[in-house]
Amino acid sequence: MLNRDLLLQAGKAIRTQPLRAALIILAMSIGVAAVNVLTALGDSARNYVVHEFESLGTHLVIVLPGRTETTGGHPPLFGETPRDLTLDDAAALFRSRHVAAIAPVSIGSAPVSVGGLERETNVMGSTHALLRVRHLTMAQGQFLPEADADKEISVCVIGKKISEELFAHQQAVGQWLRINDRRFRVIGVLAKEGQSIGTGFDELIIVPVASAQALFDSHSLFRILLEAHSEAAMYKAVDEVRNIIKLRHEGEDDVTVITQDSVVNTFDKILTALTFTVAGIAAVSLAVAGVLVMNVMLVSVSQRTAEIGLLKALGATQGQLQRWFLCEAALLSLAGALVGSVIGQFGILVLQWLYPNFPVSLPIWARLSALAVALATGLIFGVLPARKAARLDPVAALARR
Repeated sequence: MLNRDLLLQAGKAIRTQPLRAALIILAMSIGVAAVNVLTALGDSARNYVVHEFESLGTHLVIVLPGRTETTGGHPPLFGETPRDLTLDDAAALFRSRHVAAIAPVSIGSAPVSVGGLERETNVMGSTHALLRVRHLTMAQGQFLPEADADKEISVCVIGKKISEELFAHQQAVGQWLRINDRRFRVIGVLAKEGQSIGTGFDELIIVPVASAQALFDSHSLFRILLEAHSEAAMYKAVDEVRNIIKLRHEGEDDVTVITQDSVVNTFDKILTALTFTVAGIAAVSLAVAGVLVMNVMLVSVSQRTAEIGLLKALGATQGQLQRWFLCEAALLSLAGALVGSVIGQFGILVLQWLYPNFPVSLPIWARLSALAVALATGLIFGVLPARKAARLDPVAALARR
């Protein structure tokens, strides 16, 4: 029996039992579709988060007040807390030769009003360096002026949505708005930025950092953003920044310094593991489909006992019969995998239509892996029926015993 004959006989056997074949294809297609859709969601979420962090800036270093890990020692007494970060701390970081730009950040929430319109929004205080560090783009006007960080200036830059809501029918640049009890002149409008790791720049107002501190009656900074000269300088800057702050804080190592790359790598590892976990859970449905393949093939062997006996009487070997049934299982599994791929792609297209801002796509390795796993599942669960058919005694099989 040639390989071509095996394929022809396997195809003929599948056509003679359409309901049985349809059940196997349906079960296998559901498993493959589930694997494809869930893998696409997991991998797309990983790419989205990684891209968001990479878009924060280039060679970015973030300095946060307080330590994120336990360093041991006695607990603090009398409610002692880490020192706040200040503008003087930010200025001192220029001692590091690896730092190219520094943007201190202060943030708070306040009511903003223009004429009879008023809304609550987030107000960020920073300096001209924020434009470079965060790679912001202007739609109109200019960004904050280059001035000393401790100088209060009554100007602001507003997000795109703030501009549309408060200055719907007029030019925003040059107008005045009120934040709490202080008036600020709008000198620029940001281009549409959307959400960036929890910060909605479209609904944000940026003022000079000294003005923000006066507005919220606070001298502490939310964080300090640094841009290093290069990737190599970024890692060297981390140690220098920590040492500078430690000297200023009486020897206390009470800040957390993180790099953009470390955050990206951490999220990449976490979301990659999550993607494989979700895909593994979905692959359980392929195992269920494999059990169905085995059960249906076992029933098929019992129904085709006389046919098997005739083939053995005509000289078919055990190996040829095993390959025959395995070929049948492989064809059914491959058909189910192809149908599942089409269904999965349709599901991905639906998700893309429902969530246009979230890029859902299936990597080619996931598509090929789903096909390979489906085919392997069919072959593995088809071994038992194939061996049972091959071991039938030809005389007993012809007598249907």
